[in-house]
Amino acid sequence: MSEPGSVWERLRAEAEAGRVEEVVVAVPALQGRLQGSRLSVPYFLEEAAERGFGACVYLLASDVEMDTGPGYAIDAWESGFGDFELRPDPATLRTLPWDPGTALVVADAVWPGGAPVAVAPRRVLRNQLDRLAERGLTAFAGTELEFLVFLDSYRTAWDRRYHGLSPATSYNVDYALQGLTSVEPVVRRIRREMAGAGLALETARGECHPGQYEIVFRYAEAMTTCDNHVVFKNGAKQIAAQEGMALTFMPKYDEGEGNSCHVHLSLRGTDGSPVLADAAADDGMSELMRHFVAGQLACLADFALLMAPNINSYKRLQPGAFAPTGIAWGRDNRTCPVRVVGSGHSLRIEHRVPGGDANPYLAVAAAVAAGLYGIDNRLPLPPPHTANALADPSVPRLPGTLTEALHRWENSEIAAKVFGESVVAHYARAARTELAAFETAVTDWERVRGFERL
Repeated sequence: MSEPGSVWERLRAEAEAGRVEEVVVAVPALQGRLQGSRLSVPYFLEEAAERGFGACVYLLASDVEMDTGPGYAIDAWESGFGDFELRPDPATLRTLPWDPGTALVVADAVWPGGAPVAVAPRRVLRNQLDRLAERGLTAFAGTELEFLVFLDSYRTAWDRRYHGLSPATSYNVDYALQGLTSVEPVVRRIRREMAGAGLALETARGECHPGQYEIVFRYAEAMTTCDNHVVFKNGAKQIAAQEGMALTFMPKYDEGEGNSCHVHLSLRGTDGSPVLADAAADDGMSELMRHFVAGQLACLADFALLMAPNINSYKRLQPGAFAPTGIAWGRDNRTCPVRVVGSGHSLRIEHRVPGGDANPYLAVAAAVAAGLYGIDNRLPLPPPHTANALADPSVPRLPGTLTEALHRWENSEIAAKVFGESVVAHYARAARTELAAFETAVTDWERVRGFERL
């Protein structure tokens, strides 16, 4: 890994050559969105690179509308909307091809004095990765993001209240090599410019829903994958806007197929050994792997909130939507929420619960924490599900609503133990805020149902 000083010196050289004019310092917020500020290169190098940059504490205690209030572990009102510091992580520095002259660095939130902000998504993940490291283990992850592309601009979509938009493909183009004429220019640019930002493309293809597409980037160490994930989502939207188009990662835009974010996760020893595999075992799985998968099943209902954090998340997790509804595992069985795939170094789980709205840091942290719970308690693994888990009434159910997921989360002894009470309370408050906002809204469904006939 490069030393911070050498990273910053390369930035200085890029600036002196006229290729970088500004540095965006950004922190991943509760929703997984990047929030931050633009800094001049001299100011960044002379001040922020080493000492950090001040940002208001409410960035990690607000909803999607940027509203804050009491009940979060960070009470912005009580603190007078003061600042914490954003400490740039030099390993995340990159230039942005879609924003010429701009470099971006992801930062960790710390309190004055240097203590980490415990509820920050990046810190939540770091704590779980540190627990792995104590056991001589390292996590590698990959995320598969689906999104819908529309020919309309974001402004047009807003003015229409997101009704009557034109998808960039007209029909199911899953694996298709035709019918992509309207979508290909923008997704080609996304693929090319993400590579320029340091993301390694693996696969790309059309998907089922009109306008739907999936781009998969190469797996990496878990924190790096999550950093790349949030850069991708942020950049893809900016590129679409520059092309006069719009895209959405929301899990369920309409009654059609939803947008998933399947999370692939594997463990290795610190020496790079594939600790999940055992060539001598009939199923190729080590005893550690079996405990790791069992932990996923044991914690899935309690940790669902970290993988499906919004009301819309659960519109995707419904029968008939080809998304998980039960708690089961299977070998290469896409009807199970936990799918075991690969062999040797590539043996891994695919977590199929998260949707396109998932905060990757929290989703991966949940999967790591669940696996560690299974390992530490040597949980036995039940036989794999070999049939359609979506249609099997004997399979235990996932939480079907945000309300149910919230109840499981804040009453979970496991969550309190592995994440800490302040983290549990903070994200419970975020869920309550989401529910309260929805409960006061009047929907189109209600107007159609009741305007004339009730």
